[in-house]
Amino acid sequence: MNYQELNQEERAIALGAARAAHRAQCAVGCRLDLSRGKPAAEQLDLSLPMLSVAEYKDVSGVDCRNYGGLLGLDEMRRFWSSVTGIPFENIVSFGNSSLSLMYGMIARAMLYGMPNSAMPWCRREKRKFLCPAPGYDRHFRVTETLGFELITIPMTADGPDMDAVEEAVRDPDVLGIWCVPKYSNPTGITYSDETVRRLARMETAAPDFMLMWDNAYAVHDFVEDGDHLLDIIAEARKYGHEDRIFYFSSTSKITFPGAGVAMMAMSARNLAYVKPLLGTESIGPDKLNQLRHIRFLPDKEALVRHMKRHAEIIRPKFDLLLETMERELSPCGYATWTNPCGGYFVSLEVPAGCAKRVWNLCREAGLTLTDAGASFPYGRDPKDSNLRLAPTYCSLDDVRVASEILCTSVKLAALESLDA
Repeated sequence: MNYQELNQEERAIALGAARAAHRAQCAVGCRLDLSRGKPAAEQLDLSLPMLSVAEYKDVSGVDCRNYGGLLGLDEMRRFWSSVTGIPFENIVSFGNSSLSLMYGMIARAMLYGMPNSAMPWCRREKRKFLCPAPGYDRHFRVTETLGFELITIPMTADGPDMDAVEEAVRDPDVLGIWCVPKYSNPTGITYSDETVRRLARMETAAPDFMLMWDNAYAVHDFVEDGDHLLDIIAEARKYGHEDRIFYFSSTSKITFPGAGVAMMAMSARNLAYVKPLLGTESIGPDKLNQLRHIRFLPDKEALVRHMKRHAEIIRPKFDLLLETMERELSPCGYATWTNPCGGYFVSLEVPAGCAKRVWNLCREAGLTLTDAGASFPYGRDPKDSNLRLAPTYCSLDDVRVASEILCTSVKLAALESLDA
């Protein structure tokens, strides 16, 4: 039943049915949440054995209870090297939040500049940052808070629109770009090999351009043959652009989001510059937490086994959400969505001008979604059409109810817009 093909009488009947279904859902009094990409309790339970680790010395005999080890435990850095393919010497394992590490890198550039900066960024008259959208709202907030002008770059099925990126970086005031390259938040797409190559080889007017590579979902496949992501550091090295890459990841959605281990990697030149600045900020990270992690996940093979257990919990929720939308919304011909092979999100496109209305209708029925527009710079979606869905936190039964509320709200908003 394609809504656009209905005559006026048929449309009025469909609208009445959608309103009745929405009223019935509101009467139930649900309290459901698809707003943030959080692991469910069952996923967190997978890492509980880690808390029983009572050791306090690493393999080299370092007492992890004390100060020191600014770059993190060597064991933890080697673990990250095995997962990412980045040389051990280029990796810092520090803190529990990759977002904090990202903020710190840009704040250091603001205060001190980088090795090839003409001046600290705070002294520049203009500062701009590229924001592929739909994208991660917390990334955008970092650069907005630090006084950057946010430049929207459209996302495609292959990653950022590289024609737009290559045009934008001709401006010397453009100092960086945010990237979530695998299972991107919120679209779930993975950058194509050609997109990675173009990011690595492009010439930028700013010599201190920063490519913020937040590979948060590097190992978060929930299908057997997950997406492949090309090695950005190896590609950048081919063109002499290794200094532009700042690589981040963490165990936040592998073990415990509030008590994981974060990492960042960069060129030898950048690390030599950053290390003394990092030493001014801290005497060292939580090495006991790193030791717990490395005893629980000693190598890449252990990590792969662990992530398969996560996938067993996550995949049915995505399947249920996607199956419900396919059944309820595909016949209407009035919405599209992504179908990711991993990560934590599905990106839903509803008719232009309807996203805020869908969000409000869901809220009335007891379903919380991420704010409409949140995935765009300044929280403004120019088409008011995008919604981010995060099914991981709910139980499977709750995902079923939430999916039905969502589909009813989309249909009602679409019919109202046609009626108007």
